[in-house]
Amino acid sequence: MKDAKKDSEIVWNQIQMRSPSGNPLVFGHSTRPIPKLMVWLILFVSITYVIYTLELLTASLHLASGDFPFTSSLQWRSLTPSFLNQSADSKSLIQLHRNVREKLVSAVQIQQAPNQPRPTEIHDIVFGIAASSKLWQQRKEYIKIWFKPNKMRGVVWLDDRVKYTPEDKRTLPPVRVSSDTSNFAYTNRQGHRSAIRISRIVTETLRLKMDNVRWFVMGDDDTVFIAENLVRILRKYDHTQYYYIGSLSESHLQNIYFSYGMAYGGGGFAISYPLAKALVKMQDRCIQRYPGLYGSDDRMQACMAELGVPLTKELGFHQYDVYGNLFGLLAAHPVTPLVSLHHLDVVEPIFPNVTRVEALERLMLPAKLDSAGIMQQSICYDKSKSWTVSVSWGFAVQVFRGIFSPREMEMPSRTFLNWYRRADYTAYAFNTRPVSRNPCQKPFVFYMSKVRMDSEVNQTVSEYERHRVPHPPCRWKMADPIALEMVIVNKKPNPHLWDRSPRRNCCRVMESKKAGTMVVNVGVCKDGEVTEV
Repeated sequence: MKDAKKDSEIVWNQIQMRSPSGNPLVFGHSTRPIPKLMVWLILFVSITYVIYTLELLTASLHLASGDFPFTSSLQWRSLTPSFLNQSADSKSLIQLHRNVREKLVSAVQIQQAPNQPRPTEIHDIVFGIAASSKLWQQRKEYIKIWFKPNKMRGVVWLDDRVKYTPEDKRTLPPVRVSSDTSNFAYTNRQGHRSAIRISRIVTETLRLKMDNVRWFVMGDDDTVFIAENLVRILRKYDHTQYYYIGSLSESHLQNIYFSYGMAYGGGGFAISYPLAKALVKMQDRCIQRYPGLYGSDDRMQACMAELGVPLTKELGFHQYDVYGNLFGLLAAHPVTPLVSLHHLDVVEPIFPNVTRVEALERLMLPAKLDSAGIMQQSICYDKSKSWTVSVSWGFAVQVFRGIFSPREMEMPSRTFLNWYRRADYTAYAFNTRPVSRNPCQKPFVFYMSKVRMDSEVNQTVSEYERHRVPHPPCRWKMADPIALEMVIVNKKPNPHLWDRSPRRNCCRVMESKKAGTMVVNVGVCKDGEVTEV
């Protein structure tokens, strides 16, 4: 009986009950969810293993590059719950794995991205100033105008010892006597062998082994720098690369005689630290190969040519190889930061009726409030009177009868003579326009006399007083600017003016409530604003 019962149980287990459609009928609880759960568990463990393996690889990469590992552990924790919330679908898990991998790669790329270097500051620059012991007492006053010993670093290199007072120690860079250069050959009959001494100033300054230097800037004792604008210019360039930055002479003939690829040292030039290190290794040999060159600048350029480094031109460095009145050049400054002024003993004071030093000290007043905007030209019109207004902020305002196009106004008027003391318009390396002989087109000039900051509205207020010179009579039947006594210019400081593409500021002639006064607003051009009538 027992054997018959076992056989009947075996037969019963082998028989499956089917529905009319042919599908098996299963009664009670199924045992199939158990292997399904195991599959999901294996998938979860596999994905977790992949993730943490990648994390360990990432950590090893960071250790190799010096970074601290596991800085993104919070990211992994935020990712883990997402696996538990996914639908039980194999395609979803595949997509999830792909997303996790992409997030991991992105996180690694972000962490491995190099840190942005800090921008260049004034303390990263070392000035090398070429000076003459015979002119020291006179020209040291120019250096005092712009050099700030508590913020800047530099050395004055002289040909001989000079009297250096306690006041000089507080207001000037330290002075040193250049090393002997008598063993270098010099055969140019028109020049002076001091050019060899001056050409080695960058090399001698480097050998002082100052710390944390990015740039060496060369200048003369009669050069005045706008230091903030110098920093703005140098920030554009990678100081870890070879750079030789400066500008040309205003004289076309000078550029032909020397080189259009040479930076003129009086206007100043900058050499990056790596380039200075390369220069110091070969400059003495280089100088020996060019005994016939005239000055220090062409010797420096010859060595730059041997190193294969071209001149990077920045128009804000000004050599000013001209004589006479700089007004035409300064009133139509190119659209670039004003970096330097040179040959200040050769030209007239930039403001009338004051000494050269007093004129430059006055220029520094607006430069302290808005260095980026100093000397920048704006052109606009008083349409009701048919006047053209040109503002050189911080320097001068010109008011013309009639309408002059911006194309004319942005060209410097020839108020100066060329380096050979001739009024020859072909002698310049840029376009100029003649001073008008028509008495009705002679500009009324207003020089900057005062400037202040209005803190309530965060804008500068500069006053420009009319220059008292005789004006010939004009027969034009139109409003006469002779009734104007003062121009007031309102301008918001804009330290980020040169962080965007170069463009002239716009100016607008505003309504004035005071007779004899013109009010002008200067600022960044608005959308759609055009200098037109």
